[in-house]
Amino acid sequence: MNGVFYDRFERHAHGEGLKGHTTHYCAGCGHGLAHRYLADAIEELEIQDRTIAISPVGCSVFLYYYFDVGNSQAAHGRAPAVALGHKMANPESIVISYQGDGDLASIGLAEIMQVAQMGIPISVIFVNNAIYGMTGGQMAPTTLHGTRTTTTPDGRNQMTGEPLKMAEVIAGLDGPVYVERVALFDNKQRNRAKKAIKKGLKMQVEGRGFSFVEVLAECPTHLKMNTEEAEKWVKEKMVPVFHLGVLKDVEKEPWFESKLPSFNAEKLINSIGGLPEKASRFCDAFPSHIAADDISLKFAGAGGDGAQTAALLVTRAAINEGFDSTHIPSYGPESRGGTSYADIHIAAEEVLSPASPDPNILVAFNAPSLAKFSPLVQDGGTIIYDSSVISSVPKLKGNIKVVGVPMTLIARELGNAVVKNIVALGALQAATDILPDETFLTAIRIALHDKGDLIPLNEQAFKRGKAAAELSRD
Repeated sequence: MNGVFYDRFERHAHGEGLKGHTTHYCAGCGHGLAHRYLADAIEELEIQDRTIAISPVGCSVFLYYYFDVGNSQAAHGRAPAVALGHKMANPESIVISYQGDGDLASIGLAEIMQVAQMGIPISVIFVNNAIYGMTGGQMAPTTLHGTRTTTTPDGRNQMTGEPLKMAEVIAGLDGPVYVERVALFDNKQRNRAKKAIKKGLKMQVEGRGFSFVEVLAECPTHLKMNTEEAEKWVKEKMVPVFHLGVLKDVEKEPWFESKLPSFNAEKLINSIGGLPEKASRFCDAFPSHIAADDISLKFAGAGGDGAQTAALLVTRAAINEGFDSTHIPSYGPESRGGTSYADIHIAAEEVLSPASPDPNILVAFNAPSLAKFSPLVQDGGTIIYDSSVISSVPKLKGNIKVVGVPMTLIARELGNAVVKNIVALGALQAATDILPDETFLTAIRIALHDKGDLIPLNEQAFKRGKAAAELSRD
């Protein structure tokens, strides 16, 4: 067996017996040959120790069971993006994105187009069997007219679009240097496929640019044919639509000499505005009076209200205290007047899910946000809202504490409406006692460490928000 393959395939029978030497692919499937030619190319080019194979969702998903190289699993369609990340993080690596037609030409179309146009030297092996194989035989972007699938039971017709010719699309971009389409239905075509895959990798090894090899492959299972019939179908039906041959081959001198990026943690943190120094801690214990070991919050408002910034400050404040905390932003389609929100979790040990569908605490900056999210607040929870812009509170079920604070009005009185989100943090502290004053103020000071003249204003906004919430509560 080629040394690039593992000696045993653990996926089957724990690598024991005959099954330990066979792949999971159906009899007659083209993936087996494509795997073989890829392994041969890696061995002949002597790049096994430098190779990273990216396999996304689809029939190729278990490629890592077979190839003794570096492997990364990617989300559906995202293999080119993952491949690009590997290449830029380790420029000396040889990165192969191995994808099927449903994956690359459908959900991953944006990724493959952008990465190809960049022209960074990675190699893409695109296996086109004109069907969604793994997920049940649905119509793929490359499915031929007349083909019956589970989503086109009467056959693909003009109403479902034309087959997408990916090799032509990629060849039309300026970034790629080598694009070829090959097939596997006879020995002549198999030899061409083997040479093309090797050339695609060689273009990367030499630093010349992006390569794309499309392989027309048989899928006897979903064609409901035996191997010989499937090979004939590819030759007689697919090739007239997907013409074989070299579509692009640019004589380009080697150019890719990317510098290895720095992986120094301290340097990286400083470059993105991280902590200038370790923050002090002020909590005696986890705020279990709100929830036993995991508190969920939701900040919501219109674009420009500062909900996202306030949510991020809460998250950083909690992390500074040694708790696990997450912040997930969600932006609505409106830049002004609608609602965007952020979900936050603060956990004593570990956040298990970052979403806050039923928060313990809601901070609402405008009426649409209050109307949308107040019914979701847990019984016993707290709602804090901007009474400057919200005139009425929806009728609520259960035992929910409601605290109105004129956040916008206070911020304007301080001379800067932007700090209403910091007013909200002061109100949050007073209404819930979730974290100590100094915890919030430290997070604010750290966030403004390069804008020191703004710190007094923000500290005052926090204190005014706290005082207003205490007055409202009384």
